[in-house]
Amino acid sequence: MSDFDIKSFLTTLTQRAGVYRMYAADDELLYVGKAKNLKNRVSSYFRARGLNAKTVALVSHIHHIEVTVTASEAEALLLEQTLIKQHRPQYNILLKDDKSYPYLHLSDHNYPLLAYRRGKKRKSGRYFGPYPNATAVRESLNYLQRLFLLRNCEDSYFNHRSRPCLQYEIKRCSAPCVGHISQQGYDDSVRQATLFLQGKAAELLRELQQTMMAASEALEFERAAALRDQIELLRQIQEKQFVDSGQGEADVWAMTDWQNVLCIHRLVFRQGRLLASKNYYPRNPAGDDDTELLAGFIAQFYLADHAQEGVPKEVVAELPAETMEPITEALRLSIGRRVSHSRGQRGQNRKWLVMAQENARTGAQAQVSGRQESARKLEEVKQLLHLSDAPARIECFDISHAQGEATYASCVVYGAEGLMKDRYRRFSIRDVAAGDDYAALEQATRRHLTRLKEQDDLPGLLLIDGGKGQVARVAEVLEELAISTVALFGISKGETRKSGWEFLWEAGAATPIMPEAHNEGFRLLQWVRDEAHRFAITGHRKARAKSRSQSDLESLEGVGPKRRKELLLYFGSLRNMRGAPKEELEKVPGISKKLAEQIFIQLHGE
Repeated sequence: MSDFDIKSFLTTLTQRAGVYRMYAADDELLYVGKAKNLKNRVSSYFRARGLNAKTVALVSHIHHIEVTVTASEAEALLLEQTLIKQHRPQYNILLKDDKSYPYLHLSDHNYPLLAYRRGKKRKSGRYFGPYPNATAVRESLNYLQRLFLLRNCEDSYFNHRSRPCLQYEIKRCSAPCVGHISQQGYDDSVRQATLFLQGKAAELLRELQQTMMAASEALEFERAAALRDQIELLRQIQEKQFVDSGQGEADVWAMTDWQNVLCIHRLVFRQGRLLASKNYYPRNPAGDDDTELLAGFIAQFYLADHAQEGVPKEVVAELPAETMEPITEALRLSIGRRVSHSRGQRGQNRKWLVMAQENARTGAQAQVSGRQESARKLEEVKQLLHLSDAPARIECFDISHAQGEATYASCVVYGAEGLMKDRYRRFSIRDVAAGDDYAALEQATRRHLTRLKEQDDLPGLLLIDGGKGQVARVAEVLEELAISTVALFGISKGETRKSGWEFLWEAGAATPIMPEAHNEGFRLLQWVRDEAHRFAITGHRKARAKSRSQSDLESLEGVGPKRRKELLLYFGSLRNMRGAPKEELEKVPGISKKLAEQIFIQLHGE
C-alpha cells in the first residue's frame, strides 16, 4: 500500500452511518461501500489477520479514503447504489441492468402474494412503483414481509402445502396456506400493507399504536409486545429519505475552517437523488474571509467548467444574496438560463445544507488527523511557547460540574497521530468542597501524574483550562512529585470571554502570553482545550443522571413525563432513539424541531 496513514485517518472517523469511497493514487475509484458505523466498517479492512486475498489486493492499492455522512443506513444504501451505478468501481459487484424498473406486486388471490417484479405488468393485481433502485426495493420487501407476514410464494408452492414452511418458522409469513390465520386477519394485514405502500405510513403507525395501547390495557401483553416490534419495524422503513426525495436539482455548498484547515464540501442532487459528494481543500494566501473565499470558489468552479454533472437549477450556500447575485448573473450569460440561489434556511434545502456542513467538518478532521499535519502543529506550539523541543504529547485538564454537583475532571490527549482518544481519562472528584475547582484540579492532576511517573510515560506539555491561579496550584503538584521535564501552561479567556482572545499563562510568570488569534500553535491549544471541556461535560452529565437514579431518557433536558411517554411509544426503546435521525424525532407528537435537535445532541454527546 502507499503511504496512506490509516491509523491517523481512523482516529477522527465518525461512527455515524454513511458511505466510504476508496481511491488509488491516480484518483481511480476502487470501491464504494456503505456502513451503519463508518469507523467500525473501514477499520475492518485493515485488521492484522482474517482478510481474504481479494480484500488484501484492494487494500494494497488504497491511496486515500473519502466518506459521506448520512442520516441513516437506508440513505447510505441509496447513495452507495447510485455511486456504484455511476462509476462502476472495479472491486464492486457489478450487475447487468436491463433498464426495466422494479415494482412491488400485490396479487388478487384470496390470500394475496406480495412480490418483487420487473418489466411489464403481466400479472393481475395491484402494482406499486416503479422504484429507482432495485436493491433498496428488495431490502424494503424484506422489511414488509417481517412487518405484515404476507406470503411470498408462488401458486405452485402455495396450493400444495400440508404444513407450514420455513418462512412461517422464522416469522416471515402467517401461513395462510394451512389456515394458521383467518381470512379476516389476513385481509387486515393486506389492508395495512396497502396503506403503507400508498404512502400512508403515518396513518398506519397511529392505528398500530392505538391497538398496542388497547392490548396492553386488556393485559394481552404478548400481543402488545408483538405490536411494539411491528411499530419499530414500520418506523425503520418509513424514515424520511432526503437523500432520495424525488425532487430538486441543486448543488449544496458548505465550508468549514477547522484548525486552520479549510474544507469546502459539495453535494450534488439531481431529481432529489444525491449523485455525488466531494471535498476540496483550497489555499487562502490572500487571507480572504469565509464569505469571499466560498463565493470565489463557487464562481471559479462553474465558470471554469469543473461541474461534471452540469450547472444545477439551484445553488444552495449560506451566502448573502448580494454576494451570489453577480455569480448567478454570470452563469445566466454563460449557459443561457437562470440559476437560482438559496441560503438553505428552511425545508429540504436546510436539511441538505446541514448534511453538507457535517461532511465538510468530517473532511477537515480527516485532513488534520494526518501525522505530518499533527507534527507540524506541534512544532508551532514549540515555537509559540519557546520550548526546547516540540512536545510529543499534549495533555489538557478541565473541570466540570453543575453548581458543585457531580464534579468531574477530564484529561484529553493530542499527539503525533492527532487526538489519542484511547488515552482520554475522566476523574470523579471526591472529598472536595462543592465548587472548589482548584482543589478538584489538584486532586485530578496528582492522581494522573503519579501514575504516569511510575510508568515513565510523562507528557511533553501539560495544559490547564484556567488562569494564573490554577497553573500555580498544578505547579505545586509537579514540585511535590519532583517532575521537572513537563512544561506547564494554562489557557484562559480574557475579559471579553471570546474565542481567539485567550491568554496563555506559564508557571511563575507575572504576565501572560497573548498570541495572535491566527497563530496555528495557539489554535491547536484552543481546540485541545475545547475538546477537554466537551469531554468533562459529558462525564459530569452522566454522573449527575446516575446520582439522581435516572435513566438516560429521564435525564434529557426539556423532556417531561408526557413527552417521554410519547418518545417511548414511538420508538419503543432508548436504543432505537439513538439510532434514529433527527428528522424522525421531529415526527413524535409534542416534539418541535428545536427540541428534536436538542434531544439528538444530548443522545449523541455532540
